[in-house]
Amino acid sequence: MSAVEDYYQTTVELIKLLENEQSNDRDGKIAGVEELLEKREGFMQGMKPPFSQEDQERGKQLVELEKKLARLLAVEKESIKRDIQTLQKKKQSQTKYHNPYDSLPTADGVFYDKRN
Repeated sequence: MSAVEDYYQTTVELIKLLENEQSNDRDGKIAGVEELLEKREGFMQGMKPPFSQEDQERGKQLVELEKKLARLLAVEKESIKRDIQTLQKKKQSQTKYHNPYDSLPTADGVFYDKRN
């Protein structure tokens, strides 16, 4: 198989992995995505012109797959970002629950010595 065909197969596999919504193991999913992206990078470096007619056709298909892959990766990134923000809000509200007066500016315990 040519490097273009290997790249195409890896891209299809990556898209299937990202489209799998019922995966509850996010860490495993991220590890799989990283592994497939590294494989794709290796195949990309192995691509050398001139390309055959079949490789050019695969290239046209890859352009569409790359757009789809970019959308899926953006959705996954936003999901992770949203979960991180939710976790930070929970952590902040938990801290406020344990110490509700921490964020209030207080002047308690301040003594001003004024001599006349």
